[in-house]
Amino acid sequence: MSGAELLSEAAAELYACDLAAFAERRTALAARARAAGEASAAKQIAALRKPTRSAWAINQLVRADPSVPSRLAALGDGLRAAEAELDGEKIRELSLARRQLVDALVRQALWLPGQPTPSAVLQEEVTATFGAALADPQVAEQLAAGTLLRAEHRAGFGPGGRRPLAPVQPSGEARRARATARPTARPVASTAASTAARPVAVPAAAQAERARRKAVAEAGRARRKAVAEAERALAEASLAADVAAKAELEQLSVVRRAEEQLADARQRLAEVRLRARRARSAQGKARWALDRLHK
Repeated sequence: MSGAELLSEAAAELYACDLAAFAERRTALAARARAAGEASAAKQIAALRKPTRSAWAINQLVRADPSVPSRLAALGDGLRAAEAELDGEKIRELSLARRQLVDALVRQALWLPGQPTPSAVLQEEVTATFGAALADPQVAEQLAAGTLLRAEHRAGFGPGGRRPLAPVQPSGEARRARATARPTARPVASTAASTAARPVAVPAAAQAERARRKAVAEAGRARRKAVAEAERALAEASLAADVAAKAELEQLSVVRRAEEQLADARQRLAEVRLRARRARSAQGKARWALDRLHK
């Protein structure tokens, strides 16, 4: 078996095995590759990272249910297409489907019979990773391979993020209703007094209509400005929340990696101490045997 095959087989086995047995099994697989004369493969196997609890749970789900990656990919493609077309109704429909699918996958990955209730942090990490797989094809590819190492977090559904909403145009009925609501000219009297007053009444009505239209236009501009400012504030707040959530997840990953490294170091220390005790014992026995020969 070649070094590449040994590495591929070892990775598949490691990311499918129980999390508690990862370090021990990695050492054994690296030793097997070294014994086979594949020192480079052995080094690469020994360098394979232990996944976090959330990444491990998703890897196990993908191996147990191979349809998960294709379901996520299909929904992600639909969301990107709906956003590109600015199809609000389709976006709402697919956003609901997204929540339902992610919730179902989180339950499928974490809520297992006989297992303790997953922590809130673990649920958040798994939820964020499924969302990242919808938004980022690279995360989706790693998820499909079942080799995730840590929780992932992405904002939006694709590289462009969310697109600005298109301005809403009034419907035909609204335009007709607005036209109907415009004031109509009063009937002109046939008397001489009415005829004499007509040049004054018409400009006054036109001026009032112009004032009304100006007020409506200014109100519309003010409303659009307020909406734009509110949307901008929401976008900035959402971005800040995404950044903070990502930073939190990254720090959790750092802490967990440090804990794993500490556990590995403690295990190696225990092994070294055991070998030292055995060596001292052997040394004592050898000295005792030598002393007997000198007597």
